[in-house]
Amino acid sequence: MKKTDKKKIEEFIRVDHAGERGAIKIYEGQLLALNTFVKNDELKRTIEKMKEHEKEHCDYFENEIKKRNIKPTKFLPLWDLMGVGLGFGTTILGKKAAMLCTASVEEVIQEHYADQIKQLEPDEKKLKNKIIKFRDDEIDHKDIAYEEGATKKGPYSILDKIIKTGSKFAIRISEKI
Repeated sequence: MKKTDKKKIEEFIRVDHAGERGAIKIYEGQLLALNTFVKNDELKRTIEKMKEHEKEHCDYFENEIKKRNIKPTKFLPLWDLMGVGLGFGTTILGKKAAMLCTASVEEVIQEHYADQIKQLEPDEKKLKNKIIKFRDDEIDHKDIAYEEGATKKGPYSILDKIIKTGSKFAIRISEKI
């Protein structure tokens, strides 16, 4: 049976843990804005539901980090701050920006997970199946974000590029450090 490179698995789990935790922090920032400055109970419920999925994903990778004795990225505290700031800031800009934040991040993660799925060998079937399930959840979040008003029209196209570039940057760093 062909085996997946151990170093690659460590990178996958480290970056996926950081990403899922980052998603939670983005939603926490959005909820902070919704609980203080922006009143939209419907959007709040939608974000709370998506955050629950991210918590399930993060818990899985947290357990894998412990079980496999993998060091999490050293950048977790920075990603936490940036995630809360991104979520809060986009929500202050309005519902379209908040939902674009979700859509943009999920589009990057969807591609990222698809790439990992292709690289995982049969020896990591359980991990692969979890990542497939989590990718499907992220696709659902992206679809919800567009249904709720996410757009890339006008100045939102710039916000989309900034969010995607930042997400890709965080992925590359978190894989290695």
